[in-house]
Amino acid sequence: MKAVPFDLFAPPRSRSAPGAAADNPLSVGDLALRTREVVESHLRPVWVRGEITDFKRHRNGHWYFCLRDRVAQIRCVVWSGDQHRMPAPPDDGMQVVVFGHMTVYTARADLQLKVTRIDAEGDGLWRKAMELTLAKLRREGLLDESRKRAIPRFPSVVAVVTSPDGAALRDIVVVMRKRNLGARLVLCPVKVQGDSAAGEIAAALKRLARWGKADVVIVGRGGGGKEDLWAFNDERVARAVAACPVPVISAVGHEADITICDAVADLRAATPSAAAAAACASRDEVRKVFSLAQRDLSDALTARIQYARHHLTRLARSVAQSSTRIVARKKALLTTSAARLNALSPLATLSRGYAVARDERGYALTSYRQFSLLLRDGRIVAETEEVSADKNSDRS
Repeated sequence: MKAVPFDLFAPPRSRSAPGAAADNPLSVGDLALRTREVVESHLRPVWVRGEITDFKRHRNGHWYFCLRDRVAQIRCVVWSGDQHRMPAPPDDGMQVVVFGHMTVYTARADLQLKVTRIDAEGDGLWRKAMELTLAKLRREGLLDESRKRAIPRFPSVVAVVTSPDGAALRDIVVVMRKRNLGARLVLCPVKVQGDSAAGEIAAALKRLARWGKADVVIVGRGGGGKEDLWAFNDERVARAVAACPVPVISAVGHEADITICDAVADLRAATPSAAAAAACASRDEVRKVFSLAQRDLSDALTARIQYARHHLTRLARSVAQSSTRIVARKKALLTTSAARLNALSPLATLSRGYAVARDERGYALTSYRQFSLLLRDGRIVAETEEVSADKNSDRS
C-alpha cells in the first residue's frame, strides 16, 4: 500500500485538489479510504490489554467485540482466516492481551483494531478451548474407556511421531536400545509446535494407518509451555489418534502436562521414556513370560494326560460291559434259534414215533417199492410184499 503523507488534511496547496474547494469536494467513501490509508501507514501493529465486551460471532465467520479499560474502548475484529492462531473464542468479561493493527472500516468510517492474536491473562482461554474440544469428543464417545485397546507386549514395529531433533526421540531410542529385544523403530518426522504442527501430526498418523505395518504408535514431544504443546490439543490430532487402526501411546510433555491427545490415546505415558518402556517389554519381562508359559504348558500337558488316562479307563470299562451284554444277547438269541430249529427238525418228529420211508437213493418214498425206514435210532431196509389201496386216498 502506498504511503500517504501524514499532512493529508493540512490546508491544500492547490485549489484544484479534491476537497480543496466547495466546487470540488471529496466523496464520503474517498474520505474514509484516505483516512484508512493514513492510519494503516503510520501506526504499527501493537499489543493491547483490555477486557472483552459485546462479543459476537457473525454468520460470515468473523468475530466482533470491544476491548475496553476504565477510560476508553475500541472496536475489534478477528477475520475468520486468522482464528486458527487462537485457542478459542474469548468470553465477555475475559481479560486479554491482543495483537493487531489499527485500521478503518470504510463503510462506516469506524476506527477498529484488526486482531490477529489473542492471549488470555492466565490460562482461561486455553482452558476454555480444551473444555470445548473435550466436550465435543466426549459426546461422540471418543473418550470412552471401552474403546481403548491394550498395548501389545511384544511389538515387531514401533512407530514414533515426533520431531527428529527433539529430546523425546533421543529418550525413546535410549530406552529401546537398552531393552534391545529386536523391535524395529520407525520415525515419522513432524513439527511438534507452530501453526503447521497439528496438520503434520494428523497427516503422519494417517500415513501410518495406510502403511499398516506398525504394531504400536508413540506420539509425543518433550516439555514446554501451553502454547508449545497446543498442537496436541488440536481436534484434528485427536481425531487422527482415535481413527488410528493400531494402539497409540501419547507422551506429550512431562508428567504434569495433560493434553487432549492424552485423553483420546489408548495409553497416556508420563514421559517419552515411559512411553518407550510401555511399548517394548524388557528382557526380565520376556524371561518371566517364557517361564510362566513353560509352567502353563507343563501343567496343561499333565492335565491332558490324566484326562486321557481317565477317559481310556472309562472307555475300557464301557467296552467290557458292552461286550458282556452283547455276548449275553447273542447266547439268548442262539438258544432261541436252536429251540426253534429243533422244533422244526424231522429228527424231532421221528423221536415221537414217526418214521420216514425212503428209496434206495435216500429220497422220500412216494410210491410202493423196495424202501427203507428211517427211525430215530437207525434205518430198516424193507421190501414191499403187498400193496393195498388207502381208503382215505380213494376218497380224496
